[in-house]
This record gives sequence, C-alpha cells and structure tokens, in this order.
Amino acid sequence: MADAFLLWFNSCYAINDLTVALILIFGGHIVELVLKILICFFAGAGAGLGTGFAGMSAAAVVGPILVAFLGIPPYEAVGIGLISDVLASAVSAYTYKKNGNLDVKNSLPMMLSVLIVTVIGSIVASFLPERAMGSTMQIALIFIGLRFILKPVNTTKEQMAAISPRERLIKSIIGGVFIGFICGFVGAGGGMMMLFVLTSFLGYQMHMAVGTSVFIMAFTALTGGISHFAIGGIPDITAMILCVVFTLIWARIAAYIANKASAKTLNRVVGVIMILTSIAILVVNSFK
Repeated sequence: MADAFLLWFNSCYAINDLTVALILIFGGHIVELVLKILICFFAGAGAGLGTGFAGMSAAAVVGPILVAFLGIPPYEAVGIGLISDVLASAVSAYTYKKNGNLDVKNSLPMMLSVLIVTVIGSIVASFLPERAMGSTMQIALIFIGLRFILKPVNTTKEQMAAISPRERLIKSIIGGVFIGFICGFVGAGGGMMMLFVLTSFLGYQMHMAVGTSVFIMAFTALTGGISHFAIGGIPDITAMILCVVFTLIWARIAAYIANKASAKTLNRVVGVIMILTSIAILVVNSFK
C-alpha cells in the first residue's frame, strides 16, 4: 500500500512539473505573440496614416520599427514594409481616384522608370552593409516637410494642364529614375520623394500629387518587395500579415479624411507627418 501511494504521489508530482513547464513554454509564446501584435499595430498605424495622408512609403516606418523592437534583419524588414505598402497604396489610390484626384495617364512614364530602377536599387542594397540602409532619408524628409508647411503647394488643376507634354515626360522619367533607386536601395516606396517631384517639378495640385503618388507606389512597392524576398528569402510570415492588415486599415481611414480636407490643410498635415515620422524613426534607430 505504501509503495502504491508513493508511486501515485510521484506521478502527480511529475505531472505537476510537466504542467508548469507547459505553462512556461506556452505562456512565453503567448506573451511574445501579444508583443508582436502590438508592435505591428503601431507600425501599421503609423505607416497607414503616412500613406493615406501624405503618400509616405509604409516601408519607411515599418522597417525601422521591426528592426528595433522585433530584431528582424533590416533587409527582411524592408521587404515586409514594401509588401505592406502594396495594398495600403492601392486602397488609398482607389479612394483618391473616386474623388477625382488621380492622374493615371500622365503617371505611366514615371511609373515605368521607377519600376525598372527599383530592381537595380534593391540588388545594390543586398551587397551593402546593413548600416547603409539605416536613416538615409530621414534628414531630407524633415526639410521637405518644412517646405510643405512654410511654402504650401497652391497649384490648381488648370495650372497643371498648362505644362507641355514634352516637359512633363522628360521630368517624369528623370524623377522616376531617382525615386526608383531610393525605393529599392533605401527600402522606401519613394512616396515622399515622389510627392516632392510631382508638386515641385511637375506642378501637380496637392491632392492630385498624393493620389498619383500612392498609385505609382502600389506598383513600385510590389516590385521592390518581390525582389527583396527573391534575394533574401521568405520573411517572418506573422509579422508580415499583421503589418499588411494594420497598414491597410489605417491607410483607408487616412485617405478618406485627406480627400475631404482643403489643399492648405493637407499641406500642413503632410509636412507634420513627414517631420514627426522622420524624427521618430531617427530616435528608434538610435536605440538599435
């Protein structure tokens, strides 16, 4: 009888040890998953608002956050950011199109040059140290943001039509080459630089510039994302799905609100988003 009791007691003790071990293992996984969801939520919210309001690349926000807080390799994080950019930019472009703020025809030359050079930039980036893909664009974006605040774009659609087709074509191709390299190399969909080119060099009205920018970004981000994954392999699937979903939701909300705002208000929003996002990314990068 005593032996039977001891055998029962030991078996219970063993079961309790196993239970504790399972709790520790699965509890740790749950905490890790919750943290990943929260980090991807904030990354997606920042990226989505930037995309919908200002045509900002989701990769410019998502990439540094995933690297800093989830430890995802920079090249892989950039790929996740670019894929998050695709649907967010597409749904934003659709919203701008419904409000008459998308120039598909005249954006095609720029889009083609961006698509071609994006692949080249992505290949070059894969051979360079991770540091080279850090905060390259952030300082420039702060100055561009100040430009939109201090000197708002007041171009009308009538003034846009006054630019000759030949001039628009040449500037579109040159600007597309520059933007495409940034998209592939730095990991940004080139949204901010594209917005700057469209408003400053091609004379686009602000709403039209944002709408056209996100339309092109949907294709450039897809090209950049695919090339990143083809070179670097499949990324963290969970993080990618979470970032895609959260970025899409917030981009849709932001694009809807942006199309109801005046050009002056949108200029200020774009400038503030550029500056705050760039500063936040610089701070995040400083902790890496």
